[in-house]
Amino acid sequence: MKQHIHLLLIDPQNDFCDLPADFLPDNETKPALPVPGAHADMLRVATFIEQAGKQLSEITVTLDSHHRIDIAHPAFWQTAEGHAVQPFTSISSADVRAGLFQPRLPSALPRVLNYLDSLEAAARYQLMVWPVHCEIGSWGHNVHSAVRAAYNQWEEQTLRSVQKVIKGTNPWTEHYSAIMAEVPDPEDNATQTNHALIQNLAQADMVLIAGEAGSHCVRSTTEHIVQQLPTENIRRLVLLTDCISPVAGFDAQYQTFLSDMAQKGVRLAKSTEVISELNKA
Repeated sequence: MKQHIHLLLIDPQNDFCDLPADFLPDNETKPALPVPGAHADMLRVATFIEQAGKQLSEITVTLDSHHRIDIAHPAFWQTAEGHAVQPFTSISSADVRAGLFQPRLPSALPRVLNYLDSLEAAARYQLMVWPVHCEIGSWGHNVHSAVRAAYNQWEEQTLRSVQKVIKGTNPWTEHYSAIMAEVPDPEDNATQTNHALIQNLAQADMVLIAGEAGSHCVRSTTEHIVQQLPTENIRRLVLLTDCISPVAGFDAQYQTFLSDMAQKGVRLAKSTEVISELNKA
């Protein structure tokens, strides 16, 4: 009986890839938040789909999808002097209460403080102001072209559609994970636990996880999957480690994530190993 193999591809989008010039649309457009090694990761993902596609039952692609004005983007914030807040600035609830940083919309202050308090209580991440990235409708939001070409070919060969999972459209919460936002908004179902995705993954004999970035969206998604799946299903998860890279400066967090997942029973493997295993089955 053929195994049910599910490839879960996290945010394989242009804005996260350190693309060479021949992958850029013009001399002006550049990825907003390139992850070192991501382009090579995506080429390996494309090769994986091309070489192991006959063994794949499903492919799900998550898409980071943001508005320009977002709690984790510069235009949302200003300094005490009214100056712009630079990307890669970390903001705590204490910073905001001290007046070091303020939302540009004064009426947003109570909601912002409530959010930061909830985020810090969860002790997973501190608010980071990122460059505007994966803006809905932009080139940066699009999937890496080699990956898209590979899964388009898979769709035509199998007559199955790649499932797309949108995350990040709520501007009031960070949404690294494809399973839920860091602080779910009770008035927005899109930020709540994605039970449909969890149930779908639970049906697979093997879930292969790849994408960007290993320190944030891959990490957060995988951690939530491990929390939500029945214990006996965790050993069905495989992180394709040669198809994942961390954001620059977050290597230690990525290595800790890999170690934690391995201890919980998640398998760490290279895509080349898995291609060989699947095609022998």
